[in-house]
Amino acid sequence: MRLLITASFTRAIKKLHASQKVELDPALKLISKDPIIGEAKVGDLLGVYVYKFKLSQQQCLLAYRILDQESIKLLTFGPPENFYRNLKRQGK
Repeated sequence: MRLLITASFTRAIKKLHASQKVELDPALKLISKDPIIGEAKVGDLLGVYVYKFKLSQQQCLLAYRILDQESIKLLTFGPPENFYRNLKRQGK
């Protein structure tokens, strides 16, 4: 499975500490193995999946879109506060 990374996802990764990046890896591996593991969104975010996981003992949401059977586009991730508002604002 090929993971494509958006600029907003890259910016979010740059803000993490090294230990948090290590915690993010298992979530990415789970998504690449089973893309429909996340919750499918409806309405404005149709086609977007959101996977919930723990990052430094805090809830974290990761948004992605399944492009085809071989590609997943990682949109963004972060804490639940204003997550969906910011995701809609990005126009993904």
